[in-house]
Amino acid sequence: MKCRLLIADLFILAALLFVSCSSSLVADELFPAELVNFTAYQKNPVFAGTAAETWDKKIRERGCILQHGGKWHLWYTGYNDERAEKKMLGYATSPDGLTWKRYSENPIFDKVWTEDVQVVRHEDTFYMVAEGLGDIPHMLTSPDGIHWTERGRLDVRNTDGSPLTPGPYGTPTLWIEDETWYLFYERGDRGVWLAKSTDQTTWKNVQDTPVIERGPDEYNRHAIALNQVFRYGGRYYGVYHGNGDPNWKGPWTTCLAVSDDLVNWKKYPGNPIISTNNSSGQMIHDGEQYRLYTMHPDVRVYYPSNAKFDE
Repeated sequence: MKCRLLIADLFILAALLFVSCSSSLVADELFPAELVNFTAYQKNPVFAGTAAETWDKKIRERGCILQHGGKWHLWYTGYNDERAEKKMLGYATSPDGLTWKRYSENPIFDKVWTEDVQVVRHEDTFYMVAEGLGDIPHMLTSPDGIHWTERGRLDVRNTDGSPLTPGPYGTPTLWIEDETWYLFYERGDRGVWLAKSTDQTTWKNVQDTPVIERGPDEYNRHAIALNQVFRYGGRYYGVYHGNGDPNWKGPWTTCLAVSDDLVNWKKYPGNPIISTNNSSGQMIHDGEQYRLYTMHPDVRVYYPSNAKFDE
């Protein structure tokens, strides 16, 4: 009898080990080490508010970094509450993504409230989506990334074509594929929704429930917002931030999720990938590897673990 029990126990142990190993293999396949294991650059932060009495004494929320024309470009939100309540758009450039120089004629756009920005370049035009006053998103366009024209708020609708219920729908994030433009957004950080458009005028939800929910793990139980979508290994990856404090006083951490269709997402089991209070992240490929940048409350760089840091 004891022998039979011992054999049964061994079978159970073997089954548990098989499940554990299988789960690990799946996690490794979906979330390769170069996308989830990072080490902070020793000279962080690489960009921050001036801490002086300038219009950009402080910076906040998501900025955006692109490589174009042989240099690195950074768009950021600056503010100084003692001078103006409005959040305005700044610009800086860099030869290496580490040493940044502010544009001499900043701010480059101050006509309307502009923060939490994302920039994409499409068919020789720079497109920016950003939060306006009240977390209502709007779009701007530019021929050169410096001179911007306001195009108005984004008209996002439910699946039946009816307007969204009143309220914020912020952290707008674009993904362009073929002739379809996809827009991710959050509503009070209670989840991430997805809408799409073929004319950049009207955006219709693909479903009227979030495509990425909060939780269930503690680190993102009370707030979540998507910052970037990128392709890697034939899949879509989303960099997002989450908060596990009911009053949002806990750290805003940086996290990763994966999808095959932009609608169904799986979160990395080891989230957050940056557990400190550094958020609004994005992955930028430097020609050799992905760097992870976090943009709030200042700009920091993280390299894949064991990678050689640029100096």
